[in-house]
Amino acid sequence: MSEHDSQQEQQQKKSETSEKDKEQPLVQHLLELRGRILKSLIAVLVVFAGLFYFSNDIYVYISEPLRASLPEGSTMIATEVASPFLAPFKLTIVLSLFLAIPVILHQAWGFIAPGLYRHEKIIAIPLLIASILLFYLGIAFAYYVVFPLIFSFFTSVGPESVTVMTDINSYLDFILKLFFAFGVAFEIPVATVLLVWSGVTTVESLKEKRPYVVVGCFIIGMIMTPPDVISQSLLAIPMWLLFECGIVFARFVKSRKEIEEEA
Repeated sequence: MSEHDSQQEQQQKKSETSEKDKEQPLVQHLLELRGRILKSLIAVLVVFAGLFYFSNDIYVYISEPLRASLPEGSTMIATEVASPFLAPFKLTIVLSLFLAIPVILHQAWGFIAPGLYRHEKIIAIPLLIASILLFYLGIAFAYYVVFPLIFSFFTSVGPESVTVMTDINSYLDFILKLFFAFGVAFEIPVATVLLVWSGVTTVESLKEKRPYVVVGCFIIGMIMTPPDVISQSLLAIPMWLLFECGIVFARFVKSRKEIEEEA
C-alpha cells in the first residue's frame, strides 16, 4: 500500500469519526427530549389520578357560576348517553394539564437552558415564572369575574316562555374556550417585555402604536370569545391594561443588543 493510499484511509477515518461525533450529540438531545416529554406526561397522569375521584365535584364547582344564575326550577341537563361521565372526565383531564403546567415548563426550561447565555437566563427565569402566574390569574379572572356577569346576563335576557336548561357538554366547551382565551390574553405583559428585550421593537414604538393595539384587543376579543359585547369587552379591556403594564415593565429591560454591546 502506497503512502498516498494510507493518507486517504486516515482522512476517511477522521471524517467518519467527526460525523459520528456530530450524530452523537443529536441522539443525546433526542433522548433527553423524549425523557422530558415522558416526565411531563407522567406529571399530568399523576395529577389526573389524584383528581379523578373528585371529577364530579370539580364539575359541580366549575358549573356554579351558571347554576347560580339559572331561574328557579331550571337545571343543567345531559343530552347524550355518555355525557354524565365524559363531561367531568374531560374537565379533569384539562384541569390536570393546567395544574401540571409548572412541571411542563420546568422540563422545557431544563432542555433549552444549556443553550442560553447567562444574560438570557437572567431574564428568562422571571418571565417563565410570570407566565405561569399570569396564566392562572387569567383563568381565575374568567371564573370569578367574567362568568357571573355573562351568565346572569344570558339567563336574564331570554324570552319568558323559554326555559334555560344548559347541556353539560355545551357548557364545558364554552368555559374551556374562555379559560384558554383569558389565560393566553394575560400573557401580554410577558410578550411585550420579550419583544422589547429581543430588539424587535422599543417602548417608544409601542407607545406610538397604542391606538392600533386597542383596536387589535377588541378584534381579538371578538374572535376568541362568544359573540356578545360583554364577554368581548371583558377580554379586550384587560388585554389593553395588561399591554400598558407590559410597557411599564419593559422600561426596566435592556435589549439583547444593548447587553451584548456593554459586555
